[in-house]
Amino acid sequence: MALSPSPSHLLLSKPLFLSYRTSSGNPFVPKHRLACCYHNFDDHREVQSGHLLHYDKQVQRRFLLLISVSTSLSPTLPSLGKTKNKNPYDEMRLLEQNKRIQKENNAPEDFPNFVRKGFEVKVVTSENYVKRDSGLICWDFEVGKGDCPKAGQQVTFHYIGYNESGRRIDSTYLQGSPARIRMGTNALVPGFEEGIRDMRPGGKRRIIIPPELGPPVGPSTFFSSRQFEVFDVELLSVQDCVRRTIGFYSDLVCN
Repeated sequence: MALSPSPSHLLLSKPLFLSYRTSSGNPFVPKHRLACCYHNFDDHREVQSGHLLHYDKQVQRRFLLLISVSTSLSPTLPSLGKTKNKNPYDEMRLLEQNKRIQKENNAPEDFPNFVRKGFEVKVVTSENYVKRDSGLICWDFEVGKGDCPKAGQQVTFHYIGYNESGRRIDSTYLQGSPARIRMGTNALVPGFEEGIRDMRPGGKRRIIIPPELGPPVGPSTFFSSRQFEVFDVELLSVQDCVRRTIGFYSDLVCN
């Protein structure tokens, strides 16, 4: 017959803490602790030891059951620091969207496509285009004859400017007169000057200028965003320039 221990006969032993972690290995899952207290009686030690052994087995079974249940119910947290993979379907969708917009803007034949996703831009061109180390992309429709322009010389040329959507933003043909500028005076956009520096009179070229070689961007400029610019250029002539001084007046004469 089991004995009912009296509080006066009860001695509380030192608690035993049992800890475990779930099998998921996640450091953010908290540890669980189980405290067991063993009772020690002054009288009937032999009888009571049997009850203590039975009590210990019950605690062990409950402890193992608690581990299995908590492990199965513990949520699996998403892994941290995953890099976002590029979705090829999104890239194809953006490419088709750019092609559709360029078609609506009547972009010229074999116009480059631009896949813009956030701050990243991918330029899609045919094999006719050549990319330089500077990032400039060119395609020669026609190769002219004669010498290439040098610093200090004046170049006369026609051009048509487009944005990434294939929309025309400027044209000297519509203005009715070609543009004239001296090379090496920082009067041109860096990418534009690089693009016509090795052209010959009579040549026609398409130039794709990256933002790094493009015009300055800001509220005080015409351009409000860093985008690729496309120019179809026709170099008409190259002239030497001579400074002419008459009294207090001085100018350049280019023939």
